[in-house]
Amino acid sequence: MQLLCLSDRDPADSLPGLDLLPHDVRTSPLSLRVPETMADRFDAVLIDGTLDARRARAACLSMVDGSETPRVVILPEVALTALTPEWGVQELLLPTASPVEIELRLRLLERPQAAPQPAAVQAAGVIIDESNFTARLFGRPLDLTYKEFELLHFLAGNPGRVFTREQLLSEVWGTDYFGGTRTVDVHVRRLRAKLGEHEGLISTVRGVGYGFARARIEEEEPE
Repeated sequence: MQLLCLSDRDPADSLPGLDLLPHDVRTSPLSLRVPETMADRFDAVLIDGTLDARRARAACLSMVDGSETPRVVILPEVALTALTPEWGVQELLLPTASPVEIELRLRLLERPQAAPQPAAVQAAGVIIDESNFTARLFGRPLDLTYKEFELLHFLAGNPGRVFTREQLLSEVWGTDYFGGTRTVDVHVRRLRAKLGEHEGLISTVRGVGYGFARARIEEEEPE
């Protein structure tokens, strides 16, 4: 982790256990008012109150309305009565904390990474936003059932390819589906009806199955 320690002495003197951990620790004077942009470059800010709890409190208060970077105050046991919620810290460490305890408390402060949003599928005028379960055709919303959406999503995600009915059943309905391939034909017919004048985007390959935007892909291929 990238740590910023606000202290007027070596962090190893304030929190000896920290020196045994493989974190990158930068030190700045306790009196320094940390700009939000500076704090955001670190995973956590340590505020050293081992020598002067009042100055540590002032440093904490100066950050309450600023960065969302987690703050950890280091206080000796005799100064714990001074610690109140207004300090705005997320964790407390005693100077005698072991490396194991320090590591655990720092790990609990780690902010979860946002899950990546699935990319929208775009092919031949169809735009599918999987995160919102919406599908558009040249800007026009398509009113699809769940399985129609899944079938269009799979076909549009593989433009130019041809899939057998059995493959589509496996990919869209799942391997535990016991219905027949007629289900695929029914859903393709309904999808084509909703695509309207662009129903030809889903093509039939006799004796094989269905493909999406095959004519469009063939037109774009170099001779």
